[in-house]
Amino acid sequence: MALLDDILAAQIQEIRRGTIVLACLRLLEEPQYGYSLLSILEKSGFPVEGNTLYPLLRRLEKQGLLTSEWTTAEARPRKYYRVSEAGREVAARLLEEWERLRTGLDLLSTVQAEEDEP
Repeated sequence: MALLDDILAAQIQEIRRGTIVLACLRLLEEPQYGYSLLSILEKSGFPVEGNTLYPLLRRLEKQGLLTSEWTTAEARPRKYYRVSEAGREVAARLLEEWERLRTGLDLLSTVQAEEDEP
């Protein structure tokens, strides 16, 4: 049973890895700094570690999907991230693909149910 649990955990991690990019692009319509983004993601059902999120944010920024700026208005300087126009386009296309896959999975369930009927 432990092996099955390990396999399941790895597969869930793979699903989350792909969806966290879309979640970040959608959430960053409003500027957020890293820690606040971690908190929002956690509350929304996307638990992610800081050592996963921060490199992801840097990668998305390097790809031109996010922009960032430092603010010193508070006691500690914070780097705020926001989705770029290219990031909005990628998010829209990823969401379309997500919906296509979800529809396909629903269709597979329907086909399987029909085959199982006597």
